[in-house]
Amino acid sequence: MAIKVAIVGATGNVGRELLNIMDERDFPAAEVHALASRRSKGREVSYGDKTLKCEVLDDFDFSKVDVVLMSAGGTLSKEWAEKIGKQGAIVIDNSSAWRMDPDVPLVVPEVNGEDVLGYDKKMIIANPNCSTAQLVMALKPLHDAAKIKRVVVSTYQSVSGSGKSGMDELWNQTKGIFVNDAPEPEEYPRQIAFNVIPMIGSFREDGFTDEEAKMWNETHKMIDPEIKVTVTCVRVPVFVGHSESVNIEFEEAITPEQAREALRNFDGVQVIDNPEEDQYITPVECKGEWDTFVSRIRVDNTVEHGLSLWVVADNLRKGAALNTVQIAEELIKRGVLSA
Repeated sequence: MAIKVAIVGATGNVGRELLNIMDERDFPAAEVHALASRRSKGREVSYGDKTLKCEVLDDFDFSKVDVVLMSAGGTLSKEWAEKIGKQGAIVIDNSSAWRMDPDVPLVVPEVNGEDVLGYDKKMIIANPNCSTAQLVMALKPLHDAAKIKRVVVSTYQSVSGSGKSGMDELWNQTKGIFVNDAPEPEEYPRQIAFNVIPMIGSFREDGFTDEEAKMWNETHKMIDPEIKVTVTCVRVPVFVGHSESVNIEFEEAITPEQAREALRNFDGVQVIDNPEEDQYITPVECKGEWDTFVSRIRVDNTVEHGLSLWVVADNLRKGAALNTVQIAEELIKRGVLSA
């Protein structure tokens, strides 16, 4: 029996990417329903060589599907996810609404795939923050090889992390600057074109932003609560692809060569790292790719056992839509869903 799927938020950037990735990966879906708000009823979205007409979320009978891939924001997820679960469908949610709920697994399949089996407490599985997803892909094999003590992360996050509105703002400001008619910021607190903004989310009382707190809280939940993590999140004028400068202090000695070997042997990671031949990865090269890319692995001599590295991934894919589909595939692999 093939799987019946509903996509909530099908008209958004991530929703459309979910449909693309399901088609690319030949996800065994017998039915796919595209759901959106009432104002988008009948709007068409592409799914492989098919066209789906959007159905209204409020009117949909979720008892007729097996799994719901939800990417429509935290407010809507808080309203709907548990109600959907009570109708028997498993919700895989891409918002921040459920990530730190102790009864909801937070999963990157390559890192902690077995945790999907905890879905049955609320019938919800959470997808991590886009920046956390690629970070833990790099940290997990290194933590297994030589226990991580402390991590310092600076992110360079693309505007697609804010959705279509962020991408439109960068595009319109960039064009406007060249004709001396740049629109005022709306999505961001400062001009994003030709600029960087060291603030994503809202400031907390401790001076960090909630985006930064998400990264250390989610890393603790998925890998190890004993790892000390500090983060600075920065929005940059890049359309797609998040980058991270990562400095790691280990409990044990580990060489760059050993780190490269551990990363190369980890599913979903590619090491592109040869300074002599000018080999490293940038967001432009990772766009449209499934993997997380690691470059510039080198010794940090400021601590006893330290390495520095550069991590890049397509945030709309591994950071969001791809990981969501992979969680559904993990449910199939573990016999929860029958393909």
